[in-house]
Amino acid sequence: MKILVTGGAGFIGSHVAEAFHGAGHQVLAIDDLSSGARKNLPPEIAFEELDILSETFGQRVLDYKPDAIAHLAAQIDLRKSINDPAGDAEVNIIGSVRMLQAASQAGTKKIIFSSTGGAIYGEQDEFPATEAHACRPVSPYGTAKLCVEHYLGLFLRTFGLAYAALRYSNVYGPRQDPYGEAGVVAIFVNKLLKGERLVINGDGLQTRDFVYVKDVARANLLALAESACCAINIGTGIETSINKLAEILSKHTGLSGEFEHGPAKKGEQLRSSLNASFAEGLMAWHPQVSLDQGLCETVGYFRENSHH
Repeated sequence: MKILVTGGAGFIGSHVAEAFHGAGHQVLAIDDLSSGARKNLPPEIAFEELDILSETFGQRVLDYKPDAIAHLAAQIDLRKSINDPAGDAEVNIIGSVRMLQAASQAGTKKIIFSSTGGAIYGEQDEFPATEAHACRPVSPYGTAKLCVEHYLGLFLRTFGLAYAALRYSNVYGPRQDPYGEAGVVAIFVNKLLKGERLVINGDGLQTRDFVYVKDVARANLLALAESACCAINIGTGIETSINKLAEILSKHTGLSGEFEHGPAKKGEQLRSSLNASFAEGLMAWHPQVSLDQGLCETVGYFRENSHH
């Protein structure tokens, strides 16, 4: 199949592009390189630098006529979304709607949308949350992702465009940006390897469900063949506190960095974990990489690729 991966040079997008390419599909990755990097992709994957908000993007989709689009291009910084909700909506809602419009005109059959679990459910009533959990986002970022899920439903009903909305928990792994605000694993690993002090927001008792990026890429591949059009949680169901994460990373880096606690951040949830039993029943997906193993591989990647 011909697959277009938007945000294809980004942290998650590059792994998704590789998974499709490895399965024998023809892949075109596009990215505006605002947070992605060409070096994230192997040279054999076709790449074009394009902004999903540009006029050129719609035309490119029409010319390429992809069978499927994996849509990962997004403004991913939760805090930036709180400081600039309109800017977040521009990229995450308008950009996505433009992609859907171009896809329906190009005869694309399937959209695989990278949504979010934690940020869509907000403060959870039950742990881990299933897809039936109430959606009460506490950030513009989560609100935008939920809005796009509604647009996916609309485009299915109106134009017959099939979709899967993959609601990820906290994705981590090689190629994550250690300098952004998003991505606590990459930020901590980078600081530990540089011998810097770790600053944990709040008391560090907040929990996250960490899912390894290669498991997420495999979920995209499995979703391609899945005919059900719905939201699907992609997570481990395991809660890990930020204090515990810092402890495991210290062990893997062999560096017991000093931890200090800073003020808690606005818009951050206290606890988050996703129940992925629906994904297992639907498309036989379950996480294969344990947190310990995944963090070990991530530390190895940053050791090899850090330039300090």
